[in-house]
Amino acid sequence: MDASTPIRKTTKVGTVVGTKMKKTVAVEVERLVRHPLYKKTIRKQETFLAHDEYEKCKVGDVVEIIETRPISKRKRWRVVTIVGLAAGPAGETDPGEAKS
Repeated sequence: MDASTPIRKTTKVGTVVGTKMKKTVAVEVERLVRHPLYKKTIRKQETFLAHDEYEKCKVGDVVEIIETRPISKRKRWRVVTIVGLAAGPAGETDPGEAKS
């Protein structure tokens, strides 16, 4: 590979399942796999640790992560964007919403 060839980095979309570490989130990515013998579609989940520089992600957010250089022992992904925000608790109303 020469210097002019662009390097394609893998991106994945998943849900944040943990934010207990500083500047790190656990992202669960779900994919569908077809069973080789029985041909049934199976859901498989894998959890990745991703770098969240500004600590904006919350549990339940849908985020896009991209492959990057090793940041720590298990962290090889970085949060690019927050695709969808987590839903609040049931029954919670938006503060900007008008009440009758």
